[in-house]
Amino acid sequence: MSAFPVSDWANLFSKLTWRRFVNAFKVWCSYQLSKWTGKPIQWGLPISISFEPTTSCNLRCPECPSGLRSFSRPTGMLQQDFFSSTIDQLHKDLFYLIFYFQGEPYLNPDFLDMVRYAADKKIYTATSTNGHYLTEANARKTIESGLDRLIISIDGTTQEVYQQYRVGGNLEKVLEGARTIMHWKKQLKSRTPFVVFQFLVVRPNEHQLEDARVLAKQIGVDAIWFKTAQVYDFENDPNQLIPLNSSYSRYRKTEKGTEFKGQLANHCWRLWHDPVITWDGLVAPCCFDKDAAHRLGDLKQQSFATIWQSDSYKKFRATLLQGRKHIDICANCSEGTKVWGD
Repeated sequence: MSAFPVSDWANLFSKLTWRRFVNAFKVWCSYQLSKWTGKPIQWGLPISISFEPTTSCNLRCPECPSGLRSFSRPTGMLQQDFFSSTIDQLHKDLFYLIFYFQGEPYLNPDFLDMVRYAADKKIYTATSTNGHYLTEANARKTIESGLDRLIISIDGTTQEVYQQYRVGGNLEKVLEGARTIMHWKKQLKSRTPFVVFQFLVVRPNEHQLEDARVLAKQIGVDAIWFKTAQVYDFENDPNQLIPLNSSYSRYRKTEKGTEFKGQLANHCWRLWHDPVITWDGLVAPCCFDKDAAHRLGDLKQQSFATIWQSDSYKKFRATLLQGRKHIDICANCSEGTKVWGD
């Protein structure tokens, strides 16, 4: 079981047209030039986008704004016509589309139809799910939608451990959904989606890593990834989530207390290539702005190209180049630290 098999890489790069390659090169060059000059320069359009199907979720995970119901922005569902019109603006340059920001994507009844629309535009599509809605019908439609990567969260190998983070979740339902996905993938003789078990390593489950590997092999998924956890109040860790095994932690103990391992360099690749679009059309700088507090534009009022080159975007990039410490969402960001374990 390889973390990134040749087949998935081959599928990813099969989406790369000459225009998308040129756009990606322009974006990368403008980022490098911005770092060198200290001035915000932006060429091209995004290489990747995270599009939010919904803010709704069926679980109550303790470090998730959606699970905690702690948003100040409204809860709602991405509308298919708005999604399609936005993709129509971007698809010629867009290479990678993540159907996820907050919430559970499968709660949106039009989710898989939107995947199909993007897949028909030859964009690499991915999503992340808690796995509770992988019914026979949804599993088959997932395969038929053309989805390229499906990440299923499985943060424990027993119900007792699993529910300590996935509050309100049912592990057996998730495993049955994963089996159903693999059944339909085989039945329809499809190479996609690349199915991943994502195991968020926290203190309650860190003793189950080997059991998780065995379980992934038994189910037959394509890979298992171990992810370090973001803890908002890491100095106090009120839910006792930071692992004792420092290899799977974004934080370290010091004489002064608990510190974040990341280095806040005065640049961030995300701001140049990978914005977030919320279900209601707000453009946020990156996936760490969970509440879309830094609203750089509204797609229901402006085109994406206008927002991407707007004064508000230029100002935000300029502030970042002066120092990420000046931006609240950067303080606990994974950029520059280890996210994935072995």
